[in-house]
Amino acid sequence: MPLYDGIGLISEKHAVVIDLGSAYTKCGFAGETGPRCIVPTEMRDKKTNKVVKIYDLEQPDELYNGLCQFINHLYFKYLLVNPKDRRVVVVESVMSKTSFRETLAKVMFNYFEVSSLLLVPAHLMSLFTLGLSTALVLDVGYEEALAIPICEGVVMVNSSHSVPFAGKAIHKNLEDLLMKSGKVKKDTSDEKPIADVIDFLEEQILEDIKVRSCFVTKLERAEKIHQAKINNQPEKEPVPPHGLEYPMGGDHIIIIPGYIREQAAEIMFEQDSEQISMATIILDTILKCSLDARKQMAENIVIMGGTSMLPGFKHRLMTELHSLVKSEGKYKEQLAIRTFKFHQPPAKENYVAWLGAAIFGATDAITTRAVSKEQYQQQGCLSDWSNLTHQLSQMEKSM
Repeated sequence: MPLYDGIGLISEKHAVVIDLGSAYTKCGFAGETGPRCIVPTEMRDKKTNKVVKIYDLEQPDELYNGLCQFINHLYFKYLLVNPKDRRVVVVESVMSKTSFRETLAKVMFNYFEVSSLLLVPAHLMSLFTLGLSTALVLDVGYEEALAIPICEGVVMVNSSHSVPFAGKAIHKNLEDLLMKSGKVKKDTSDEKPIADVIDFLEEQILEDIKVRSCFVTKLERAEKIHQAKINNQPEKEPVPPHGLEYPMGGDHIIIIPGYIREQAAEIMFEQDSEQISMATIILDTILKCSLDARKQMAENIVIMGGTSMLPGFKHRLMTELHSLVKSEGKYKEQLAIRTFKFHQPPAKENYVAWLGAAIFGATDAITTRAVSKEQYQQQGCLSDWSNLTHQLSQMEKSM
């Protein structure tokens, strides 16, 4: 037998692990320490030639064709394996739509003809990287920030909280600030307002500017800036950080003022009209837990999601938590907790859930808990824990 044939047989034991995020998809093999690729969750429409995000496709036929094209791209450009020879583990959000997971299963079993499919919750998978069974998981992704407590391996969905303060909100705030105060120049011309040259900034440019230049400022500075704005005393604002120049392609250069770099991410921590912010959803989630579990949740907080990788995010969040429980209000009255601890997973925050699924997919759970192709063809759909029909059928089989 040739050497490459033997290697091929060994590699067939490793399942494909896919984490379909709303902004980026992580893809690789079970048992590995990192994904083979991290790519935008988007595809190019063949009819219009426009780039479309997969999660923006709402019609069943459009979603089916989009997933077929996108996953085919993953298999034959990055993974370079035959889909039929590999089991598949897919990381999903507990808030994922049933229609999306059903369409995904249809694509996997009918189009790619995979042998089995295992859907695992992202928040629970993040704990596998730390060996924890009880913790509060905060996922700060692109569309929203979601805090879910997990007690002894059980996801407590009824105690969860979510807010739309995440990567997308930062991009919108950053674009508004730049279009209002940003400047653009050419090598041989004077500075002009961005709004006079560009109608809008593309999502990729905003993402790049955010990653390269923006950060989360300290609570003390944020309070001083906020107080100066309320009193209309700009002279009392702290000295802003240095501005930056961002080459946008061609001969255009965007001049980013320092205060925009500092304030773009403030939307996550400024409490809205309902007094909700990134820190309050953690405290509200702890309040919804039983009394005997609150201390354990506060001392076992796991943060995941690409937006949480912004410099200064964790320090600001910790400071906000301590400030809220010490200041007058419902948190000081109802929470007798003064200690909060963040865990540091053995991976970057943007692929913690993928790594947990890669660990989980390397165990025998891939054979005992996965849905096989034959089971799917018999049932015609995936088993849903929230559907009483599926629960009753499972009980009848076990009796």
